[in-house]
Amino acid sequence: MNSSATAPGAAPGSGASPGVAGAAAVLDLSAAELAGAELAGADLGGADLGGGMLGGTVLRGAVLVGADFCRAHLEGAVLDGADLTGASLVKAVLDDASLRHTKLDGADLGSAELSDTDARQASLRGARLHGAALLGTLLQGADLTRASLKETSFGTVVDKHTVVQGLSGSVYGPMTVERDGRRDEVGGRAMELWLNGRGADVRVIDPDARDITYYAKIGEGCPRSSPRGVVRRRFLDGVSYDEAFTHNLRWEATEYLRLYELGHNEVDHVEITEAEVDAFVAAVTAKIGEQP
Repeated sequence: MNSSATAPGAAPGSGASPGVAGAAAVLDLSAAELAGAELAGADLGGADLGGGMLGGTVLRGAVLVGADFCRAHLEGAVLDGADLTGASLVKAVLDDASLRHTKLDGADLGSAELSDTDARQASLRGARLHGAALLGTLLQGADLTRASLKETSFGTVVDKHTVVQGLSGSVYGPMTVERDGRRDEVGGRAMELWLNGRGADVRVIDPDARDITYYAKIGEGCPRSSPRGVVRRRFLDGVSYDEAFTHNLRWEATEYLRLYELGHNEVDHVEITEAEVDAFVAAVTAKIGEQP
């Protein structure tokens, strides 16, 4: 596909790519296989790309306003300078992606994965980052004005040019502050002071202070020592959150305990220790790692 793809509706002879125009006109690209595609400058505003496979796809400068990337795989994708204003990236995987100068104002990145993502100079004004995993994410010069956080893993790299005015919510640290040619790890109270001293209202969660109870899902052929799954109930600020460790190798929201309490779930469970949970997680991680 032509790397100089032009938005649909461009004047004849302007270099528009018929393939891109057709895709934008259809809009429904859910679960599309577009890995490695060249879509630079494409106009896919409002398109449904939910569940799409876009690993390595080049969307540099693309118009993606209001597009739906829910659960899409964008590992290593290039979205530099793209406009994703108001886009949905809920549970999207953006590990190793490039988001330099990308516009994500008002975007929903709830539970998205952005490990080792380059988002330098990106604009995330008013973005929603609840439950997102930003681990090793580069945010030097990024604008997070009025962005919202909730139990967000904020292991980012920031600098004096990172704007956090009005950034609010709760995070897990530590983060890394780049200054004077060096990088310093900052966590806990020091992390709060750095962020809040620049206009944010952020609380750094102490992982050792959480009230968590773990359970093993048991049944015939699935004893406590080899359960069919594990779940946890944790309390934060008086509010309970139920999560199960899934084959995505992460803790994700579950209705299991609530349904059990209402009598709608016949799968039994038993309270277990954190050590037992760690053993289960290690076993599942190893098993999935062995799969081709």
